[in-house]
Amino acid sequence: MRKRSLTLFSDGNLLRRENTLYFENSQGKKPLAVEGIYDVYIYGHVNISSQALHLLAQKGIPVHFFNHYGHYDGSFYPRESLNSGDLVIRQAEHYLEVEKRLILARLFVRGSALNMEKNLKRWKVGNGFSGLLDELFEELEGAEKITDVMNVEARIRGEYYSRWDESLPDGFRIVRRTRRPPENEMNALISFLNSRLYATILSELYNTQLVPTVSYLHEPGERRFSLALDLSEIFKPVIADRIATRLVKQGIIRKEHFRAELNGVLLTKEGMKTVLEHYNKELGKSVKHPGLKKNVTKQRLIRLEAYKLIKHLVGVKDYKPLVAWF
Repeated sequence: MRKRSLTLFSDGNLLRRENTLYFENSQGKKPLAVEGIYDVYIYGHVNISSQALHLLAQKGIPVHFFNHYGHYDGSFYPRESLNSGDLVIRQAEHYLEVEKRLILARLFVRGSALNMEKNLKRWKVGNGFSGLLDELFEELEGAEKITDVMNVEARIRGEYYSRWDESLPDGFRIVRRTRRPPENEMNALISFLNSRLYATILSELYNTQLVPTVSYLHEPGERRFSLALDLSEIFKPVIADRIATRLVKQGIIRKEHFRAELNGVLLTKEGMKTVLEHYNKELGKSVKHPGLKKNVTKQRLIRLEAYKLIKHLVGVKDYKPLVAWF
């Protein structure tokens, strides 16, 4: 049985009776085949019994929580079953040794930038970054502090957003990137997709030996899984940004899918459902992997990226970030 993500939008209760999960709300009680669940995403007001959490933990199923506005709140991250003491030490070593950390931080930024340029060419926006990347990559390689790397990344992203706007329809321009709250519809759509992608990446990290709180580009923090932020830099352009562009260009997401709230703009519940329907379809699409010589889903590419990072950490093979060929 192929496991799938479970998304709960409705308010209700998640319960356990013996070895079966049930979702109970005003429409009744629905059994959930726990063996077929890969991870859970909760957008509604859901009460979860301790016994339900015990079962989810036993099955190794992460649960991700989003608030009323579709923003990521946190995760129930079951105890890792794939822990490797050696890898934990290697991860810490690559964080603590400045040059080793800088190598990885630069690579995440480089991979992200090359995927942004792929998008600009895909959307027929001039000639991508028009040679600007050579100059910025030279500066990136000379960066001696993580803050310097982050500054280069911010400039690349700013240039990308201004060019991306040229391909977007009127009424769906980014103008400038704003987050909490997003100031317009395109910002709201990007933030919603990025939030879901972050949680997806976290689920994939759970199924590897990596510790998700030890990161390299983003500073590790007590309240976030910062390695998921590192990897999201690679995948935001080729998953979230492409979906956002397609949805607005094809008129699938329209002005009525948004609401004014929190002095900003947010997706309606119907808008969220529509976006996630297309997001899940995108993750399930297969592409021919040039190295493996076989088809893999786009979601699988995230796990493969984590495996590449592991090989780098243990000294088997230098990490090369995914640059989209699809």
